[in-house]
Amino acid sequence: MIITMASISLDGFMEGPDHDISWHHVDDEMHEHFNAGLARMSRFIDGRRNHETMLAAWPHTADHPEWPKPMHDFGRIWREMPKIVYSRTLDTTDWNTVVKREIDPDELRNLPGDSMVGGSQLVGSFFEHDLIDEVRLYVNPVAIGSGTPFFKKPIALALKSTRAFGIGVVELIYGRR
Repeated sequence: MIITMASISLDGFMEGPDHDISWHHVDDEMHEHFNAGLARMSRFIDGRRNHETMLAAWPHTADHPEWPKPMHDFGRIWREMPKIVYSRTLDTTDWNTVVKREIDPDELRNLPGDSMVGGSQLVGSFFEHDLIDEVRLYVNPVAIGSGTPFFKKPIALALKSTRAFGIGVVELIYGRR
């Protein structure tokens, strides 16, 4: 199964202008929830920009003893997880990562286990190729007015489950119709 997850605003944006995500609400409860789900994945699949964002933080959790335990736990999960990054500019990268140039839908559909895909442009391409089996949205209690919308076109999905977190974020899990 290929899964994507995103924190979004009430008005459907995954990031604000200039890629701002400072409005994302994440506390220890949510991070532990993320970690439990992400640790069960067989791989992470990212676009270049998302991968570079991850590279900036998760290999270096030891440099931040002030970070809460769930962040350190995620750093370990991220470092150990096999990764695929799609990029036309990177030739190689670190941390158990394979660089691929083009999306091969048949190859992706035949990967064993579950994959978590991230990165705005890459997720859009995966939707275009009808590769996304499950969407996990974390709706934050804020409207930001503009930015990068999560959905670029209409997509019909079926609600599988919901969960409310103590900080006001609501998880909505959707599958294929």
